[in-house]
Parts: sequence; structure tokens; C-alpha cells
Amino acid sequence: MADLNSLPAPAKVLQLHHYAYRARDAEETRHFYEDILGLPLYHMIQSDHVPSTGEYCPYTHFFFRLQDGSFIAFFDLGDDIAALPSPNTPTWVNHIAFRVENIQALQDSKTRLQAHGIEVLGITDHRVFKSIYFFDPNGIRLELSAQVAPPEQMHSESLDVRAQLDAWTQQKRERKQQRG
Repeated sequence: MADLNSLPAPAKVLQLHHYAYRARDAEETRHFYEDILGLPLYHMIQSDHVPSTGEYCPYTHFFFRLQDGSFIAFFDLGDDIAALPSPNTPTWVNHIAFRVENIQALQDSKTRLQAHGIEVLGITDHRVFKSIYFFDPNGIRLELSAQVAPPEQMHSESLDVRAQLDAWTQQKRERKQQRG
């Protein structure tokens, strides 16, 4: 085993490159993300074999570009099957959150989504940001968020986040012990 002290420092993770998910149908997904949400279809990879594993599985991997240069991407495996939700996780837990410029953009997005027949929950107040929630055609829960707290407040609140996590971990241990 390597000496952990001699390892190189972790690479600087600059930003999210992409998050990939299974799509039931590429065109249905394109319509939602490009025509309704306004994310441009930017890149596509098609193959009959998975590069990382070599297994045979014809697919289309397509990417929508966000303003910061990151992507949300999908795989259409050609079988019209959407990914199943996790059976041990509430539907509100796993979601993708996108940041919008301000509250007006959030309100406008809600109006636009509803005009397309999409059910929208919120505007929900999370104290430092406000959000709306909805599902894409693949059953993926999405969130659009507008930050309302100034950067100084966000920085100030970040200073004790590790202590908050440690307290949560301790409370979790205590609850586990009480349950036996």
C-alpha cells in the first residue's frame, strides 16, 4: 500500500462537467430541455459499444449546455424505458437543481412550465434561496433556484458548517443507540 503522505494533492475540481441520466426518448427529452427550459442541445455521442466497458449497447448520449459551460446529459438506449426511481428513497430526495438569476426568472420559469402543462411546486422559501420543483419527462425531479442571500451571508454561514455536520452525526448516533 502506498504511503498516504506521499500522494499528490487532490486535483482541483473546477466545476461540474456533466450529470448523466437515462432518457426514455431522446426527442421528448430534447423538447423539454431545449424548447421549454431553454438549454441548447450542444453535443452528441453515438455508438454501439460502451467505451468504458466495451459491452454492446447501442446508445445516443446527448448533452445540453448550461450558461457556466457545464452540461446535463442523457443516454437514450433505444428501448423507450425510463430509469426507475430508487425504491428506498423518497421522490423529493434525488433531484437536480439549476440556479437562475433572480426571483423574477424563477417566477417566469414557473409561468412558462405551467403553460406547457407541467405541474410545479413552489415557490418554496429555503431562507437563503427560493425554488420551484417539477419533473422532466423521464421522471427526474428538477429544481430551479434563485439565491436571495448575499455572498457575504453565504460565506459567513459556511464557516461553521463542519460543526453543524458533526452535531448531526452525533445526534444520528444517539438516535441509533436509543432505537437499539
